[in-house]
Parts: sequence; structure tokens; C-alpha cells
Amino acid sequence: MSENEISFIIRKAIYEVYEELGPGLLESSYEFALKHELESAGLRVRSQVELSLKYKDFILQNAYRLDLLVEDKVIIELKSVDILNKVHHKQLITYLKLSDLKLGILVNFNTDFLKDNIFRKVNGL
Repeated sequence: MSENEISFIIRKAIYEVYEELGPGLLESSYEFALKHELESAGLRVRSQVELSLKYKDFILQNAYRLDLLVEDKVIIELKSVDILNKVHHKQLITYLKLSDLKLGILVNFNTDFLKDNIFRKVNGL
């Protein structure tokens, strides 16, 4: 399954979770529900995936953590904040570069307008 096909399923699941739970909960609540929706759709999902950072000749174990990793191809970065800042977008782009993955989705569930709070970020896709 391609990143774009996975992305379509993810977006559908994001809307399902938002319709069921609404805004204002902790990120962990949305992570739990979204993981369940994606697994119910037949996707392989890992949560809180710890990755190492290679810097020059050194490796730092567990340097950063992905909220959700779907099919080992797509990163989902979850937020539940009043306003997404530029750094949230940059964080996901950095995760994509460091992990050598091609597609990430940033979503902020703490909003009245979910459509305006889902962003695709690409790394050479």
C-alpha cells in the first residue's frame, strides 16, 4: 500500500475520532482512539515509537518519539493545542528527514474546524 493510500485511510479515521470525541481532550486520548480506528481498518500501527539519532560518529538512543507510525511508512504527529505553531510543522518535517520516511500528517484535535487543522508534510514524495 502506498503512502497516499494510507493517508486517505488516516484522514478518514481522524474525522471519525473527532466526530466521536470532539475537541479538548489530551493528546493521549486521541492517540488511543486513532490507533484503534486505524487498526480496525486493517493497518499496522505502532505508538510512541522511539528512534535513535545519529550525529556524526555518535548515536543517541531514543532521541525522539513518534506519536504514531502507520505501516512503517507514515508518521502521525498529534496535537491538542490552542494554536499550531510553525515549530509543530518543523518538528514533523525534521522527524521525516531523520527517519528517512516520506509522508507525515500533523493534526490538531483542539479545534472547532478540524479540516483546517490537518496537514500533510512530505519528504521527497
